[in-house]
Amino acid sequence: MSAQTPPTLLKLARQALLRDETLDMSALDKLPMELFPVLFKEALIGRHTATVKAMVAAWPFPCLPVGALMKTPDLETFQAVLAGVDMWLQRKFHPRRGKLQVLDLRKEHHEFWSIWAGKEDGDCSAKTPDEHQVVKVFPRYALRRRLKVVADLCLRFSLDEEQASLLQWAQQRMDSLQFCCMKMTIWALPLYAIKEVLNVFHPEHIEELELNVEWNVFTLAQFAPCLGQMRNLHKFFLAPIYRNTFHISNRTRDREETHVRKIISQFSKLNCLQHLCMYGINFIKDHMTQILRCLMTPLETLSVTHYQISQSDLNCFSWCQKLFQLKHLDMKGVILFDLDLIPLQVLLENVADTLQSLDLKGCRMKDSQLTVLIPVLSKCSQLSKVSFYDNEFSMSILMDFLQHTANLSKMNVEQYSAPLECYDELGYVSIERFVQLCAEQIDRLRAIRQPKNISFATHICPRCGERCVYGLGTRLCRCWR
Repeated sequence: MSAQTPPTLLKLARQALLRDETLDMSALDKLPMELFPVLFKEALIGRHTATVKAMVAAWPFPCLPVGALMKTPDLETFQAVLAGVDMWLQRKFHPRRGKLQVLDLRKEHHEFWSIWAGKEDGDCSAKTPDEHQVVKVFPRYALRRRLKVVADLCLRFSLDEEQASLLQWAQQRMDSLQFCCMKMTIWALPLYAIKEVLNVFHPEHIEELELNVEWNVFTLAQFAPCLGQMRNLHKFFLAPIYRNTFHISNRTRDREETHVRKIISQFSKLNCLQHLCMYGINFIKDHMTQILRCLMTPLETLSVTHYQISQSDLNCFSWCQKLFQLKHLDMKGVILFDLDLIPLQVLLENVADTLQSLDLKGCRMKDSQLTVLIPVLSKCSQLSKVSFYDNEFSMSILMDFLQHTANLSKMNVEQYSAPLECYDELGYVSIERFVQLCAEQIDRLRAIRQPKNISFATHICPRCGERCVYGLGTRLCRCWR
């Protein structure tokens, strides 16, 4: 039996330090900084809260990305980190190497730990990563005097213990620290509570905002000035906002329109917006032109789903140059069967070299409308994903479209409606016909190119609420199992 490799002296030293509950900052100030990353990780994993607290206060690097190490919630350890910041604030003298500038609480991978990976054995001869490498994720904040605390927030009526602890702690220290939320998600929280949070985590730092609220336009208009302050916002997701459904008079309608214009005007202040996603937003009908005219930067993603689009809304797609660099266009659930799709055709022609995904699921399109789009879709050489589920196409038109996709070599996911010929006179699926026709479509496509992930799906069954899907992992609805 082979003998176990004995622990290194450095590992034994780390274990001794972790056992020392009286470890203070004066001792840590003398500790080689190369030992800090692995010792801190071990202290955090082992829940040595006193050591964690002292090490935060004595941290020798510009950035402490502690959130990457705390993906499993542990309130006691989290509070020890915050207490360490309090100790850092109370220090009358910070040693020359004490250059902590950013405490990163985001629970995502950070390059700092990759830099130090493989140094668990404490290779003190290894060169210390230069400060530029460690802090380069935060170049805008590198010269700030106050310590910056970075976090992602998901705000709802019932906060988890960690976020509740953070918000309470932050409100008490907003004059001493700079708080930054780069990704904020809000679920049905009262407006006054949101404004209180934004008073601590200032809107100008938010890069991603997700608003899942059931407000009307009057409430959203009250929030609008906060939105206008988000000058660094890259991604904005909004769902759903309701119009006032009880029109009492023309005065009420005029007041509502005033609020809608106030909301839309804030888009002109979003200097970095690249991804705009709006789900079920009723007030944008007949206002898409104004929204697109307010855009300050070209969009990479436009997702306008599950709302009643007008022809005037669709028309602006053909001339708005802020859409001509789109990579992702999502219009699922937008009914198109009674609209002229020439403006959409023009848009697709303008984005033929950039478009990567197209979702037209549930648009109830007809053969004539797909025929309009086929020539331009065949030129979208970067397309990797398309969805045409829940449309009404015949076998011949589907085959015509597939035959025009020979040049779409990057296609990874393809989702098509089952041909209309699969249904009987009452609208029910004939399984034999469904399997036969879908198999024919795929066989003919394979003569042109090799599909990677292709499927054909029926409409949702009115009896069981499921759909039949033919392709990889073929499945039938419950009525046919």
